Amino acid sequence: MNPLVPDFTSLRVSVIGDIIADHYLVTQPRSLSREAPVMVLRYKSEDFQAGGAANVARNVRALGAATRLHGCVGRDVRGRELIELLEGFRIDTMGVETIPEWTTPTKTRIVAAEPRRSLQQVLRVDREPARPAAAEIRAKIRERVVSLAQAIDVLLISDYDYGMVDAELGALATELASRGVVVVLDPRSHIAGFEGVTAMTPNVGELARFTGRELDELADIKDISAAAGELLARCPMRWLLVTRGNKGMALFGEGCPERGIAVDASGSGDVTDVTGAGDTAAAVFALALASKLDAPTAMQLANAASGVVVMEHGAAVCTPDQLREASERTPAPVRIA
Repeated sequence: MNPLVPDFTSLRVSVIGDIIADHYLVTQPRSLSREAPVMVLRYKSEDFQAGGAANVARNVRALGAATRLHGCVGRDVRGRELIELLEGFRIDTMGVETIPEWTTPTKTRIVAAEPRRSLQQVLRVDREPARPAAAEIRAKIRERVVSLAQAIDVLLISDYDYGMVDAELGALATELASRGVVVVLDPRSHIAGFEGVTAMTPNVGELARFTGRELDELADIKDISAAAGELLARCPMRWLLVTRGNKGMALFGEGCPERGIAVDASGSGDVTDVTGAGDTAAAVFALALASKLDAPTAMQLANAASGVVVMEHGAAVCTPDQLREASERTPAPVRIA
């Protein structure tokens, strides 16, 4: 049975984490360079999108929930562009701190294709701050979340390893979870201190890293199940949702069979771009839980939404209409044998 998509417009969501600018240079191959053994690319256009925690907030807002973003950007061109972009999406940016002499994390992706061919990423250049934001700035950002604690239904935490996600944020997250707020962490490298949150949404590579395994050791769903059980024992939470790229998702924890349940990837065509799919999955999973759906159904909806965004270039979002349409053909979860 396919899940019904709730109305998310009554939900109030705070997103906190590492805010990133996604910059795309669209090019067309021209020739081989006579200066070096590299391809010469002709500039066609460029695009600027919200990434990291900003993309999580964009996904939440696209589904209708009231959204406030908490984090920091530099007092630079990319930081200003991000704030303007987010305000255009009607995302509340009052929780974003602008820091002088700090670099807004920016990922510049160079994509190329011959005419009438699909774009392919050929190079990525990252511009990064030399260090995380100062401790007092991170504390100020957390205090803003605390000030809203009585007025939020969901706290979404987006870790891209730029320093916003730390043990102090973990303490805040677990406190809010104990009060009934749905708290979902999409982790990159920080899980210590987040014991007791509602859920985490690592991908397979992150699950491997958190459990001291190599990625190729988790090629089989039974091995993923064993690693998930180990992580749940070490870092208790209600649910662990593992995203598996083109192999779908797996869910472990409260109310699930001992070895968990899994669902095949949703979607009707070839994957175009996986950028931001994890952001979409975390956002939809959290909103579905806050709407009182059971966790397997929340996974189905997250899977359906991910199948939508990977068909588009860049960090895309899934609208309510797209989610309703995709949910009609999303696979049903099955017990892991």
